[in-house]
Amino acid sequence: MHREFLGTSSPKLEHCIWLEARISKMGDLTLTLACGPYDRTEALRTGQVKPEGIDLHYIAIKSPPEIFSRMIDFKSFDASEMSLSGYLQMRATGNDEFTAIPVFPSRVFRHGFIFVKDSIQKPNDLAGRVVGVPEYWQTAAVWIRGILQHEYDVDLKTVEWREGGVDVPLSPEESEARKNMSGYRPQMLAAGECLSDQLAKGTLDAVIGARKPGSVDKTPGLRRLFPNYREVEKEYFQRTGIFPIMHTLVVRTEIYERHPWVAESLYKALSESKRICLNQMKFTGTIKYTLPWLFADLEEIDDTFGGDPWPYGYSANRLVLETFAQYLHEQDFVSGPLDPSKYFAPILASTQ
Repeated sequence: MHREFLGTSSPKLEHCIWLEARISKMGDLTLTLACGPYDRTEALRTGQVKPEGIDLHYIAIKSPPEIFSRMIDFKSFDASEMSLSGYLQMRATGNDEFTAIPVFPSRVFRHGFIFVKDSIQKPNDLAGRVVGVPEYWQTAAVWIRGILQHEYDVDLKTVEWREGGVDVPLSPEESEARKNMSGYRPQMLAAGECLSDQLAKGTLDAVIGARKPGSVDKTPGLRRLFPNYREVEKEYFQRTGIFPIMHTLVVRTEIYERHPWVAESLYKALSESKRICLNQMKFTGTIKYTLPWLFADLEEIDDTFGGDPWPYGYSANRLVLETFAQYLHEQDFVSGPLDPSKYFAPILASTQ
């Protein structure tokens, strides 16, 4: 390449300076990461934490389904948050477009997301009933069904499932797309119907999923199956060691194969961002979040989780991931037993 040197410095010196700057610029791999606007990733989004060797562009998107759809359908990002259920099902069927890093941006206990009418007094009352779900395959629904089966002996095969939008009916295009999906599909609600309205009308006995239907707070006789869900979930964790994982983080496999160090670099940066978040939360000079009893909650969290309620790394989450893989198999999403460890990038053992 021809380059003209100006000024009084020698051409050789100018060339060295230009070459050094060029190498430095080329040394950082530019990557996009789409993820929710979480406190545990905020230091990464603001640039307070920089992944080694990566010029990271963090794209904060509030809607996880939007992230998943744009990543799966259009490969819009280099790395992204991803549904654990969707990712494991893709890998189990031979789709290896993405490789997961053992980072889990979203975790939620799910006992509190079973909404019922008054005739359902205990979990076993759901046997033989009609239950609505926004997406049968979604991670939250897989967890809830697995918990009902294993913790409360609910026979899932007797349940009649209905699928539809939570508070807004599905569009005709979305309904048609779901009808064409492979595998078991529940009966769809009729056009113009949504889960919330049908629960209020009594045509559904319960609704499960990742969101609370709007009708629950407005309709007498509707409630959570476990009104004291916080106590139930805490006891569940203390007994089983499971804090359900909803989402993982994936990188496009073509990038991972060209630059395998990217997985380690992102893992370390996300771990550091989480560490900063937890430390800031515990600062007692003022309350960081709009939670009046934040410090009492933090003390309870430390007592329950041993200091880190949000562990990363495969080893620390082996039980949770293997339990979820078992549920996928039992609920006929995968054809055989699934070993999730095969689908996560290996991370230096000392960091797991």
